[in-house]
Amino acid sequence: MKMQWLWNLLTIAALVVGLGVWIMLPWQGVLAVAAVLALWLFLTRSGRLALAATGIGIASLPQRWGASSVIVVGIAGVVAVLVAMLSMGRGFQSTMNSTGDESTAIVLRGGSQAETNSVVMRDQVPLISSLPGIARDGEGRPLVSPELSQVVNLVSRADGTDVNAQFRGVGEMGWAVHDKVKIVEGRKFGTGLREIVVGQGARKQFRDLDVGCTLNLGNQQWSVVGVFASGDVHDSEIWTDAQTLATTYNRGAWQSVSARTEGKAGFDQFKAAMASDPRLKLDVETTKAYFAKQSGQLNQLLTILGTVIGAIMAVGAVFGALNTMYAAVAGRAREIATMRAIGFRGLPVVVGVMLETMLLALFGGLLGGLLAWLIFNGYSASTMGSNFSAVVFQFKVTPELLWSGLKWALGIGLVGGLFPALRAARLPITTALRAL
Repeated sequence: MKMQWLWNLLTIAALVVGLGVWIMLPWQGVLAVAAVLALWLFLTRSGRLALAATGIGIASLPQRWGASSVIVVGIAGVVAVLVAMLSMGRGFQSTMNSTGDESTAIVLRGGSQAETNSVVMRDQVPLISSLPGIARDGEGRPLVSPELSQVVNLVSRADGTDVNAQFRGVGEMGWAVHDKVKIVEGRKFGTGLREIVVGQGARKQFRDLDVGCTLNLGNQQWSVVGVFASGDVHDSEIWTDAQTLATTYNRGAWQSVSARTEGKAGFDQFKAAMASDPRLKLDVETTKAYFAKQSGQLNQLLTILGTVIGAIMAVGAVFGALNTMYAAVAGRAREIATMRAIGFRGLPVVVGVMLETMLLALFGGLLGGLLAWLIFNGYSASTMGSNFSAVVFQFKVTPELLWSGLKWALGIGLVGGLFPALRAARLPITTALRAL
């Protein structure tokens, strides 16, 4: 009895390891496995018998479609949820990674990980503006924008609850530094006025952000005068003049400084000059690197969460497949015994039952991937960013995620069909024929 338990535990451990290896296998490895299987099926006698056994099983599917659909629906649910969860992280990461570029620098206090805990003194801005490597406009002015980031409460369009949003104050050169930001409706805010422009993502997410609306922020009335689009994280923000924002919230210092540099060489020169000036104990990195770093932890969390939820659902789908295939084997006992009696050995029967299960799993995987793509691809949502404010992003169902979901489906089919297949191969021929 103890040896049997030990054998069962070792078998389960081997299945878990094998399933993990299968999930991590690149497409080249999957193609190689499929090629080897195809060669065995078509070039060997046992393989051709396995194909024949599979054909017999598939031909009987319409007679037990209700039970077989349990496998398809169960695996479709696993794949749909898994792909949806992972597409959330992929969409958020894509939004963050698309923000900034290699020629725009962001300056923060030394050791600060985000704008919320950074302070840049006002007297440091002229020093920063004088450093080499900074690009200049047609009038010779340095493209430098001192900025503030204030978290404010706005009302969600979805459920009327208060949600944190980022209220950004940008300097006079803000539009030139952030050149991806374009006004798509209305106009820019005026310097020294309590006027704001809103990102198109923020307008979709929050109430009262249409052009002409007024907001009460910081005990002051602000007028919405324009809507901008940037295609990145700034779409979730509302913008105003930095000095006006500082006056409203009694800010005596800036939180960050954004600067347009003269390409990669200009950024390297700017960073080196910053490091060599003892008056500037500040950190500098490209905006692309900064925002990509901000997405890392959340994307990792969503990936782990999605994988764990998918694994838990996969266990349920495996048990559903086991029950269904065990019932199918029991119902086909006479048929399987007859095949064994006319020359089908154990291996072709095992492979035949497993291929039948994996075919159902393939249908389930394709159905789940299709549902995930139709429902979630491009779906807008929001989550907390590094500044504890909502970041609006879109779910991104990529071919890579669909491929991963399909591998999960086939892995579930493999595990779910293995034990029933072994039972079918061990089915006593004379007992089965006599009982039925």
